[in-house]
Amino acid sequence: MPGATSWKTLRRDGFTMPAEWEEQRAVLLSWPLNPVTWEDRREALEKTFAGFAAAISHFEDVKIDCVASEQPRVRKLLSEAGSDFARIEFLDVPTDDAWCRDHGPVCLVNRTDGRRILNHYIYNAWGGKFPPWDKDAAVPGRVAGLLGYDRCAVPMICEGGALETNGCGLLMTTESVMLNPNRNVAMSRAEICDMLTESLGMDEILWLKGGLFCDDTDGHIDTLARFTAPDTVLACTAPEDSPNAPMLNDNLRRLNEYRSRLGRSLNVIPLPLPDPVSPPDGWREETLPASYANYLLVNGAVLVPSYRQDRNDARAAAIIGEAFPGRAVIQIDCADIILEGGALHCLSQNLF
Repeated sequence: MPGATSWKTLRRDGFTMPAEWEEQRAVLLSWPLNPVTWEDRREALEKTFAGFAAAISHFEDVKIDCVASEQPRVRKLLSEAGSDFARIEFLDVPTDDAWCRDHGPVCLVNRTDGRRILNHYIYNAWGGKFPPWDKDAAVPGRVAGLLGYDRCAVPMICEGGALETNGCGLLMTTESVMLNPNRNVAMSRAEICDMLTESLGMDEILWLKGGLFCDDTDGHIDTLARFTAPDTVLACTAPEDSPNAPMLNDNLRRLNEYRSRLGRSLNVIPLPLPDPVSPPDGWREETLPASYANYLLVNGAVLVPSYRQDRNDARAAAIIGEAFPGRAVIQIDCADIILEGGALHCLSQNLF
C-alpha cells in the first residue's frame, strides 16, 4: 500500500495542486453504473459517456473505475465509440455514482522533486443529498493503491469541483460550498482556509459568493469560473432577466476587484451561459445548471460541453478555444448528461 503523509506538511514540503493545462498523466473516470441515475436515458447516456472516454483516449491515458463484472459490456461500448485501447485501463473499483471530479482524489505535484500524491478528502455527496455514498467515499484510497500513488487523508469535506487553481498559488472557490454548514459545520472560516491552503499548497484564496440556480452541488466553481492562465479567468455571465444574473454579477465584481498580494489584477473574459435547459416534468429541480465552464482540458485538446443550441454552442466553443490556442476543440453533447446536474469536468478527474 502506498505511503501516507500529513496534510499539514504538504505545502511546506513543496506540494501543490497544478493548473489543469499542465501536462497530465491520465484522466480518471467512474463509469455510470447506478441504475437510478439517468433512468430513462441510460442507453443514450452510456453511448455519450463512451464517446467522451474515447475522445480523451485520443490524447492521453484514461483510467476507468468499473467493477470487473461490467467491464466486458463497457469495453464493447468503448470499442463502438472508437477508443484507443492502448490508452485505456480499467480499475476494479466500485462506485455509487459517476461524478469522479467530486469523489475522486485530488492530485498534487511536488515542484522540487516531481513526486505525486493523491489527497483523499471526506466525501458526503454534496451535503448528504444523495445516499448512499460509501463506495464513492472510498474511491481515492482504492485508486491510490491500484496506481501506486502516495495518499494523504485530509479531514475535511471537500469535492474536487469546488477547487480551481491558476497553478501559481491562487485557489478559487465559493463560499456557498466550502462554508456551507452541510459540509464542515464544526470548522470556522479561518480553519477551512488554513486546511485548504496547506493541503493544496496554495498561498491565497479568491472567494466567489455562490453558484447557479438549482445546482445540487450548492455552487461548484467549475460551473462558474475557470483559470485559463495564471492571470486570466473565464467567468460565466447571464442576461439580466435570468435568475442566475445576481449571483454571477457578484462573482464578476469580485473577480474584477481582486488584487494579488503584489497588486496584480485578473483579466476576466465573459463566458455566456447556454439558454435555460429544462428537465422533464416532475424533476427534482425546475431548471438544470448547464454551463460551458464545465469543460475538460487534456493534453493537446479541450473538450467543451454542448447543449443542442447551435449558436450558443458555437460561440462558447470559440471563446474557450481562443483561450487555449494550439489545442484541438472537441464538443461533447451534454444534453442528456446535464439531467443529473453536471457535465464533462464534473465527470472526470485529472491525474498529473
